[in-house]
Amino acid sequence: MSEKHIDDVSGVETTGHEWDGIRELNNPLPRWWLWTFYATIIWAVGYMFMYPAIPLINGATKGYLGYSSRANVVADLADAKAAQGVMLEKIAATPVEEIAGDQELLQFAIAGGSSAFKVNCAQCHGSGAAGSVGYPNLNDDDWLWGGTIDQIYLTIAHGIRYDGDDDTRLSEMPAFGDILEPAQVSEVVSYVVSLSSTPSDPALVDAGQVVFEENCAVCHGENAEGIPELGAPRLSDGIWLRGSSEAQIASQIRNPKHGVMPAWLDRLGEPTIKQLAVYVHTLGGGQ
Repeated sequence: MSEKHIDDVSGVETTGHEWDGIRELNNPLPRWWLWTFYATIIWAVGYMFMYPAIPLINGATKGYLGYSSRANVVADLADAKAAQGVMLEKIAATPVEEIAGDQELLQFAIAGGSSAFKVNCAQCHGSGAAGSVGYPNLNDDDWLWGGTIDQIYLTIAHGIRYDGDDDTRLSEMPAFGDILEPAQVSEVVSYVVSLSSTPSDPALVDAGQVVFEENCAVCHGENAEGIPELGAPRLSDGIWLRGSSEAQIASQIRNPKHGVMPAWLDRLGEPTIKQLAVYVHTLGGGQ
């Protein structure tokens, strides 16, 4: 048996381990640390018997106290749904235009509508409802089918050009590439651009106005202010659904694109549709 090595400086026995001439002193652990360590072991064993801890084939041990964080979450969710149920019943029984008159109901509807929007609408309109090319911005005051809370409710409930709903919003712009000459398309584009900006060829504006009055005013209005009842957009501002360049406008005139929005009433139910309508109406552009 080899002799134990004693450190010359401290006089303490070493463990026998050595790394590059460095030896480890075999100092005993502090008593307080040992007792703390033993206490944690006792605590862990006790915890294992008091709470769910040991995994089994079809679950885990229940523990003496029968505690379950999952069961608590389920109970909390049930309580929350019960509390929401009262408010949802009130929303279902309240006409959508009267919800804003009840401050508590309004706050609940905005919160619920915001959540429903993020789950069902943000994919097209964006998380902030700012939209993108082909998907309307819901924060401005330009509304294809009207921006009152009732009109917004109807649009969400029945959709736009949605085949599965008989009450869907329905309008289609003709393909004027088959009706107008190429020169007339260029003229009407110049006129439409002139309503909110400066066209590339101002000399075409007057002729374009004549083309507009003969072919477009019936839907978009004499002053191009739009007709919400027809889903015809206003053309006299700088807000564009399909792009504002002259090439994009000309493309939409020649061969218009018609978007489709699903009808959400059967999917989400009336209380949620009302909450969505209230939320969208409060974004800033509601009439």
